[in-house]
Amino acid sequence: MPNPVLEFKDASIFQGDSLVLSDVNVKINKGDFVYLIGKTGSGKSSFMKTLYADLPLKSGEGHIVDFDLKTLKEKDIPFLRRKLGVVFQDFKLLTDRTVNDNLHFVLKATGWKDKAEMSKKIESVLTKVGMKTSGFKFPHELSGGEQQRIAIARALLNDPELILADEPTGNLDPQTSVEIMEVLQEINKNGNTILMATHDYALLLKYPSKTLKCDENQVFEVVQRKAQV
Repeated sequence: MPNPVLEFKDASIFQGDSLVLSDVNVKINKGDFVYLIGKTGSGKSSFMKTLYADLPLKSGEGHIVDFDLKTLKEKDIPFLRRKLGVVFQDFKLLTDRTVNDNLHFVLKATGWKDKAEMSKKIESVLTKVGMKTSGFKFPHELSGGEQQRIAIARALLNDPELILADEPTGNLDPQTSVEIMEVLQEINKNGNTILMATHDYALLLKYPSKTLKCDENQVFEVVQRKAQV
């Protein structure tokens, strides 16, 4: 039986008082890799922000990782976000501390206390993204692609039920974008569910998967052609 980690029924998504998307009916099951595409201004960011409760869901039904977005209380937002891993286009690493300290900061903020367990977890997520030996570096000592790998590692710290990747290759060159996609594909193969907003149609052709498109105030699934071998 499919196990939905995200489901919207007849939902409307607003940015302030402006209706951005209407009649949203979307379901993402555990283990899926799903793209979210659409022109700038088509509602991708508003959709993503609604998922991690940066924007409230005012109309319709929305459930994500066992939280009801319609009835979500302010005090529950941190608990929702702990079950999500969010990867941003601009990395959002703390520039004044090392990679290890960036990850340690997140663990501490989310309630971890045992230092040995924290170190073990940090080593584990850095290994998953191929950055095991970079823990002592500062963000400015890393390339853009390496910084994004660290951002993905950070998203994995609390074993999220869903990873939201918002334009994760937006600031990267084509070769580095492919490397980051390989990391995300590997993480998905290991059982992590991923929703990735992207403008990069070359990646969709190279790694075809379920695709949702925002267009004319709607979100709908598009059928992809298979990649040319």
